[in-house]
Amino acid sequence: MSSPDRPVVAVAFHSGYGHTAVLAEAVARGAGAAGAEVMSIPVDTITEEQWTQLDGADAIIFGSPTYMGTASAAFHTFAEASSQRWAVQQWTDKIAAGFTNSGGKSGDKSSTLGYFATLAAQHGMHWVSLGLLPGWGSTTGSEHDINRLGYFLGAGAQTPTDLGPDAVHKADIATAEALGARVARVASVFRAGLTAVSA
Repeated sequence: MSSPDRPVVAVAFHSGYGHTAVLAEAVARGAGAAGAEVMSIPVDTITEEQWTQLDGADAIIFGSPTYMGTASAAFHTFAEASSQRWAVQQWTDKIAAGFTNSGGKSGDKSSTLGYFATLAAQHGMHWVSLGLLPGWGSTTGSEHDINRLGYFLGAGAQTPTDLGPDAVHKADIATAEALGARVARVASVFRAGLTAVSA
């Protein structure tokens, strides 16, 4: 049972080799620290109960590795299954955001984040950007800067393909936490606004 004062944030993600799961945990941690009630839903094993949880959430944060310039096949399967919700616009006016990981510094992650934003738009959701200035962009910068890869649309992370989930960069983890916190804050404001106008 959710609190009337706390926004509910769902992290709907797929992780092929564990790296994106590390980011999903960071997103959830950031949202929780910002006051949200958080649920994490691996979309490749999603249940009917979890679909219902997504329907009841104030915000859904999408996450997937970037494979071949887009989200994983498992995430695409989830997105296509969400068309039942799209048909009745069940997710209209929810908050949305996204995060992704790839082996390359760029890795065409913007394509995946753009795909998430389009999916959210088709559902009538409100997209929340990362809201951080890019790090590591000058001679005084460092790879340890938050948002070290300089993404704006969502959180982008890079992990060498020959290393495991424990190698996810700490700066990318911090960036994911910041995304979760930002979404929780926006969802809280949006929830309060909806309550006020319907009172």
